[in-house]
Amino acid sequence: MGMGRSGTARGRVVLLGTMLWVLSGFVSPAGVVHGAVYSGTVAAERGAAVNVMKAGQAGIVQKESKGQWSQPAAADPVPQIISRVSPSVVGIIGKAGGETGGPDDRYNLTHGSGIIVRADGWIITNAHVMAGLEKAVVVTSDGTSYNITDTYSDEFSDLALVKIKAKALKPATFAGSAANLQVGEKVIAIGTPISFSLRNSATVGVISGLNRSVDAAYRLIQSDTAINPGNSGGPLVNMKGEVLGVNSMKFAAVGVENMGFSIPADTVKYIMNQLLQYGEVRRPSLGVELEESWPVIVGLPGQEPLTVTKVLTAEARKAGITAGDALYAIDGHRVTSLVDVNELFRQYKPGAVVKLLMQSDGDIVARSLVLGQGDPLVSAAKTEEETDDQTTE
Repeated sequence: MGMGRSGTARGRVVLLGTMLWVLSGFVSPAGVVHGAVYSGTVAAERGAAVNVMKAGQAGIVQKESKGQWSQPAAADPVPQIISRVSPSVVGIIGKAGGETGGPDDRYNLTHGSGIIVRADGWIITNAHVMAGLEKAVVVTSDGTSYNITDTYSDEFSDLALVKIKAKALKPATFAGSAANLQVGEKVIAIGTPISFSLRNSATVGVISGLNRSVDAAYRLIQSDTAINPGNSGGPLVNMKGEVLGVNSMKFAAVGVENMGFSIPADTVKYIMNQLLQYGEVRRPSLGVELEESWPVIVGLPGQEPLTVTKVLTAEARKAGITAGDALYAIDGHRVTSLVDVNELFRQYKPGAVVKLLMQSDGDIVARSLVLGQGDPLVSAAKTEEETDDQTTE
């Protein structure tokens, strides 16, 4: 949780005699002319025709061939996007907690990355970046250091919101719903890998997968951007310069390469709004423990229901739910995994009433349940299975 150009030949631009803005310089084999802009009269040569597409700082002249106009190579937008987004990315560094003092204690530091979300000093990062971090300092892209005054963490989403005393910071722009993302879409990861001196490093890749359930309470975005220790909390950015997600973890094992995961922007905004409003995340809860089916646990497709393994609250017992019951749907939404429930419950608040489609003692029944407040559902089986090969960054 990495970033070509062909040879050229000297030549002359030709056009029937007229006064136009054209380019001087060199002509590529494709007929595209590069160089400085000047105003002048251009003569005809060998009957070739050229089209002056645009005059200005970087005009382009194209050569016609058999009625077909060649297309100029588009400028790579990546450098401009990195330049535009980097002022919204910070480094976070502090002393690793729980360590005793010593002669080299001043080097016992740990760091991560963060994203400015409000001009007045609010920054989103990962909860694991802030966990146990002492005397933490935020460093912005211009090299200014700020002490952290407030920290609000949510370990289940692995997100934390921190506050510094600053004004006129540049907040990042977050993308809308992850529903519009596509596998293969080009993305950029920005952060502080390995060394704090490498702040605002950028790597480029593509989205490798969507809706991944990887030891997390919510679905994640998978990408092949190079993500290393210290990148945690930094942004995954699209070609519009929008933050698609917060880089959080990757698989790290022998033979495993470029498998990073990011928390989607819509989940980030949900958690961030709750932390800003309450200082905590107030999630609705079914008041039961649920177990996923074997196909879901191992990643096979299937529509098997969730199984109730334990009833925890009076509201759930009042609704008639008992251990062994099977849960098929909530308010008409089919749920087959714990992440399905957590994702759905971003739309609800504690105290809401939901309709459950369940199977009890062999009968399909509908139950009405008042949602309580509690932690999200997390699969213990998946956690144990993936811990060995997955690491936060």
